[in-house]
Amino acid sequence: MTPAKSPQTMKPATAAKKLGIYLPAAPADFQEGDVTRAELNALLESPPEWLVELRLNGPFPRQEVARKLGVSISGLTRGGVDEAFTTPEIKALLEAPPEWLVVERARQAGVMDDNARIKTERAEKAAQKERAERHARTNPNSIAPKPR
Repeated sequence: MTPAKSPQTMKPATAAKKLGIYLPAAPADFQEGDVTRAELNALLESPPEWLVELRLNGPFPRQEVARKLGVSISGLTRGGVDEAFTTPEIKALLEAPPEWLVVERARQAGVMDDNARIKTERAEKAAQKERAERHARTNPNSIAPKPR
């Protein structure tokens, strides 16, 4: 007889991260016990009222605050932000942005532009390489261009 498998569990912090919530704002029973994979799936499929409320109004974890403000987590750190924010606090920051937020949003936009440019350049190089390889396969007597 084989022993019954014990359910796979995770720490509350891991479960909170997977749910996208700020752990200290969750109910005590969620914070104190391990969460099974089945319990996590049940929370995702049919979220209780406390989870719906946290997802709507917060407080939110840093990665969610950064996303909602349009900055990186490093940008939050540079701006001196280390606490969780609620939806009204985030809206207030967006309506009257402090200087650090304006600077970090511009920095984030620059990073996004650079990433898009790099992605386009890589796609163009890959397409060039594919065309050269296709040309070499269809014209075996031609001299293949040297790769750069």
